[in-house]
Amino acid sequence: MSKLTLERAKEILPKYTTENHLFVHAACVSAAMGAMADYYGEDKDHWEAVGWLHDVDYERYPSTEEHCHHVREFLEPEGVEEEDIRSIISHGYGLTCNEVKPESNLEKSLFTVDELTGIVHAYALMRPEGMDGMSVKSFKKKYKDLKFAAKCSRKVINQGMEMLGLDPAVVMQCCIDGMTAHKSEIGF
Repeated sequence: MSKLTLERAKEILPKYTTENHLFVHAACVSAAMGAMADYYGEDKDHWEAVGWLHDVDYERYPSTEEHCHHVREFLEPEGVEEEDIRSIISHGYGLTCNEVKPESNLEKSLFTVDELTGIVHAYALMRPEGMDGMSVKSFKKKYKDLKFAAKCSRKVINQGMEMLGLDPAVVMQCCIDGMTAHKSEIGF
């Protein structure tokens, strides 16, 4: 087995996913994970790859009882390393009847940005300038509005930020920066 790359992740995901919105979400999470990797001085391509594949089983198993429980059966035959499979499974901690707790900075980041990117994306969709010029200050106002992007769990995001031990503004800025750098891939 070789280290998971973004190129390889982009080859794997279409085997299990067909819905466009899931590819957009994969691109958002991948972009945010790349920015988090930069923040921690880690392997950006690897973190982006994990972000790209994080919902590999979601289209076929979207229920909270099943999502994240089929990751291994999809990714082991693809030669994805155990550590990466575990990281992907851990993003469902406490949400998908899953007790694989995020432990590494990669896992904690994935757990946090999965939901956070949904709010950033929703905010960008309503702004005439999309991702361009989005500030943490203006984003925080939308984040605090629980009716905005209501399906994105602030409880999970806040739990993830606590796990990371980072100021929320730092994580929000990473998401915004990562998604802005990949805005064409995301659709802006």
